[in-house]
Amino acid sequence: MKRYNLLIVLLLLAFNVATAQKKSPAADFSAIGEAKTKIENTVPLVLEHLKTIADKEGDSSIYTNGKTALGKEYAILQSEFWLYNGNMSNCILNNSSKKAKKCMQYHTQYLRNTFINYNNYISYVTKKNGYIGVDSDIKKDFTPSEITKKLGDAYYAASEASQRMKGAQKKEFLEQPKSDDYKLRPYSEVAQ
Repeated sequence: MKRYNLLIVLLLLAFNVATAQKKSPAADFSAIGEAKTKIENTVPLVLEHLKTIADKEGDSSIYTNGKTALGKEYAILQSEFWLYNGNMSNCILNNSSKKAKKCMQYHTQYLRNTFINYNNYISYVTKKNGYIGVDSDIKKDFTPSEITKKLGDAYYAASEASQRMKGAQKKEFLEQPKSDDYKLRPYSEVAQ
């Protein structure tokens, strides 16, 4: 009988070692900071392009109208990005893991659509010589699907990590994405 107990213990130990070696994504929110930087970096690129076109055409209204229009698009994205971080934390905090996953998928898809709209707008504005169907002059580091996948993965990892936390610790952990560090800077500041 003791041999079988020893065998079971050894098998459990081997199983635990094997599963512990599987890497799970880190439960941090660095993806939010990366997304924030990528979004903010699109503004100067687009404005530089508009300035170049305005100088080339000798028409300053191209720059001023484009800057105003970009500000409106950025404001939409800024608002949605802030809501996304709050909604994702609330999904995790207020739901069971199964409901939280559905909730997070919904908000990630909605943010992805907002990113796609913004990306389409800045791609349209920066078309080479203003012709539709021609590749953009600028090289931007803004891919909606890649950014939202990283954000979604970060929140899924946070959801798993928070399941091992209790009360105040869990709430404090999920308040991190709602900090001012993860807010997009105001357009007037980014557009300098």
